[in-house]
Amino acid sequence: MPSTSFVIFAPLHTDGSHVRDGALAVTGERIAFSGTRAQFLARADAAAFTVRPVPEGAQLLPGLIDLHCHGAVGADFPNAQPGPVAQAIDFLHCAGTTTLLGSLVTAERGTMLQAAATLADFVEAGLLAGIHAEGPFLSEARCGAQDPRYLGDPDPRFVADLAAACRGTLRTMTYAPERAGSSELIEQLVDLGVLPSLGHTDSSTAQAADSLRHAHRRLSAHASLPSTPTVTHLFNGMPPLHHRSPGPLAACLEQARQGQAVVELIADGVHLDPDTVRMVFTLVGAANIVLVTDSMAATGLADGNYELGPQQVTVADGQARLSSDGSLAGGTATLLDVVRRAVAGGVPLEQALLSATAVPARLLSLQDTAGALRSGRSADVLVVDQDLELLEVFRHGRAL
Repeated sequence: MPSTSFVIFAPLHTDGSHVRDGALAVTGERIAFSGTRAQFLARADAAAFTVRPVPEGAQLLPGLIDLHCHGAVGADFPNAQPGPVAQAIDFLHCAGTTTLLGSLVTAERGTMLQAAATLADFVEAGLLAGIHAEGPFLSEARCGAQDPRYLGDPDPRFVADLAAACRGTLRTMTYAPERAGSSELIEQLVDLGVLPSLGHTDSSTAQAADSLRHAHRRLSAHASLPSTPTVTHLFNGMPPLHHRSPGPLAACLEQARQGQAVVELIADGVHLDPDTVRMVFTLVGAANIVLVTDSMAATGLADGNYELGPQQVTVADGQARLSSDGSLAGGTATLLDVVRRAVAGGVPLEQALLSATAVPARLLSLQDTAGALRSGRSADVLVVDQDLELLEVFRHGRAL
């Protein structure tokens, strides 16, 4: 355990920039100083901080933030059981994802409400940052691993029941804009303080564009929410881009390029080719992208058979697929794995980090507490080597 006040001297990466001769000082749960070594040593209180040594070549990153995560190490958040959920959260924190949402999937509605209530306990304990509902108002044609038996048009009463079960911790919901009542759903979600996320959709370009613009307008008028809706795992759960039928992808890319939407990318080397990931970063910019894992119960474990909500999943060679038809069924990478693979595919490190830290922090309205190595922020810090392999994790100033 570190002392109450300690300093680490190492290069640091934050806010899209790189401080080569860096110093990061921590007091209690907060960052007390972030800058150059010379600036720190010039402080009158520098001697009060214990130097915490790190290996040669180590560098410092902000704790990562995952907006789309269904579980890990055997725990399935959509079938939330307190013991396994606690183990999964601990594993993910120790793997460098110091802030995350617990994601549900489409299921029988009573099951979704029960899982939401269980996950809300972990939000209230400060272990999760909120809940993400992936469904149930999604497209049957693009359901992916979502169970089509439980899909349907937006139901205002169920949305209210789900929000109540979450006890104010529902942060985002994925919806298909072509479903009847989707515009009213957007309005209800924003009124509840929930970020709409377009996805699992077979919509036209116009439908997707109109829906994202509507969400952007509604969000812009909200006092505490960010102005940008999100897009759930761009490319996955939607028709591919075709030059005579561009579909929702064209609208999502255009709205993101204009800064009016943020697109999720599962840059794990399975859901997307690395060239596709690099292309999207080039087209829309890191500030309009959030890297996610879509991780499920097999994350951190060996190949085998697992669950994702009501669906049975087989994992082989690290790829999670529905046992019934082979559809991709979530990911098995951690968010640090995703960042590492994005960088290996040609995305500059500072851009990949921005999309895994500051951008999701803004979407969760946590930009004053997380997502960057700045004075006053929570001391969520990763110590990594030159290959971005994890050496040490601090969450709220505590070494995990």
